[in-house]
Amino acid sequence: MLDNFKSVSLSYKTAPLAVRELIALNEEEAKRFMLRLRDFFGITELLVVSTCNRTEVYYSFGQERVTPDVNEEIVRLLLIEKGITDTENYLPYFQLYPGYADAVQHLFEVCVGLHSQVIGDMQIPNQVKQAYQWSADLGMAGPFLHRLMHTIFFTNKRVAQETCFRDGAASSSYAAVELIEELVGEHAQPNVLVVGLGEIGTDVCKNLADRGLKNITLCNRTAAKAEVLASQYNFHVADFGRLIDEIRRADVIISSVAREEPLFNLDLMKQVSVLTFKYFLDLSVPRSVDVALEQIPGVLVYNIDHIRGRADEALNRRLASIPQVESIIAQSIVEFNDWSKEMMVSPTINKLKNALEQIRKEEMARYMKNMSPEESEKIDKITRGMMQKIIKLPVLQLKAACKRGEAETLIDVLNDLFNLEQVAEGTDKH
Repeated sequence: MLDNFKSVSLSYKTAPLAVRELIALNEEEAKRFMLRLRDFFGITELLVVSTCNRTEVYYSFGQERVTPDVNEEIVRLLLIEKGITDTENYLPYFQLYPGYADAVQHLFEVCVGLHSQVIGDMQIPNQVKQAYQWSADLGMAGPFLHRLMHTIFFTNKRVAQETCFRDGAASSSYAAVELIEELVGEHAQPNVLVVGLGEIGTDVCKNLADRGLKNITLCNRTAAKAEVLASQYNFHVADFGRLIDEIRRADVIISSVAREEPLFNLDLMKQVSVLTFKYFLDLSVPRSVDVALEQIPGVLVYNIDHIRGRADEALNRRLASIPQVESIIAQSIVEFNDWSKEMMVSPTINKLKNALEQIRKEEMARYMKNMSPEESEKIDKITRGMMQKIIKLPVLQLKAACKRGEAETLIDVLNDLFNLEQVAEGTDKH
C-alpha cells in the first residue's frame, strides 16, 4: 500500500494572525527544525513551507510499505522549537493529513493558489520553490520529493497558460499597484507616495515591492511603523509634517488614511502648485481624497469603488476558472500516482535484475575458461540480450499491477520464486 507521504498544516483558515505569527519560521529556523525532524523521527524527505498565511510540514519515510504517523509529534516539536510549552492548547489550530492522497492533494492545491487568501495568488509558487531549495540544501529532497515538486511546477505552468486563474488583480491593494503600471507604463519607475500604513497600506507596500517598484516613500503619523516597513522593503520615509513637499515630488499618491474628512482637499492642493500629472489612488473608507481634486488640471482620482471593481472582475474570472484548475490538478495527480506506484516496485525490479544477472554470470564462469576472448565476448553479448528479453515481461506485468493496485501480490510471488531477499543480501556483501 502506498501511504508514505503525510503532512500537517496551520493556515489562516485554522488559526488567527497572532497564532500564525508565533509559529512562522524564517529560513534559519526552518532549516534547524528540519534537521531536528530528521534526527528525531528518521524522516528521509521533507518540505517545510512557512509564510505569513501558513506554516506546513510535508514528509516521507521513503519506500517502506508501512510508515508511522507522527503528525501530532511533529506539531508538538514545532511548538516547542518556537518556545510554546502549552502544546495542547495549540494542537487544534493544526490540520493533520495522515494519508498520502490527502497530503498530495493539499500540496497541489496550496501551490497553485486555491487555498490562498487572495485566490490564485502568484506569490505562493515562489515561496514553495524557496522551501524546496531548503530541502535540497539539507539533502532532504529525494527522488519522491523531486518528482512531486517538478510535477507541481509543471501543473502551475499549465494553470497559467490554459486558464484565467492568474489573470488580473484579485485584491484591492494589488489592483491599485496594477493600476499604477497602467497609468505610468509597465517599465516606468514613478515616484510613489504611500500615506497611511494600516492593514491596507501595509499590504500595498508588499505588493509594490513584489512588482519591483523602487521609488517608494512612506508617510505615516506613527513614524516608527513607516521606518519598520521602509527597512523591510528598502523604501524611503518622509515626516508627516512635510506631506506637502512629498506630494509635490510624487507622481502617484496612494492614500489609506482613516479619518472622517478628506485629507487631500483643494485647500491642501493649493499649496502644492501642480505642474505635472498626479494620480491619487484612494483606498480609504470614508474617502480621504476629495473627488473635487479632478478640477485641477493634470490630477486624476481613483477611489476604492473603482479599484474594487477591477479586483472583483479579476476575482470572478479566477473563481470561474476553478473547475478547470481542479481538472488540471486531477490529471497531474493521476500521472504522479502512476509514477509513485512504479517507485514502489522499482526495488523488486532491481533485485530481479540482479538475481538473473547473478545466474548469468555463474553459468558464464563455468564455460568461459576454455573460450577465446572473442568467443567470451560473443557469448556475453548473447546472454545479456537473453536476460533483457526474459525480464521485460515481468517488469511490464509489475508496472501494470501497480496501476491495478495489485503490485504487492506479484512482488511476494517474485520474492518467493527467485529468493530475492537472499540474493539482495548476497549482493550487498559483495
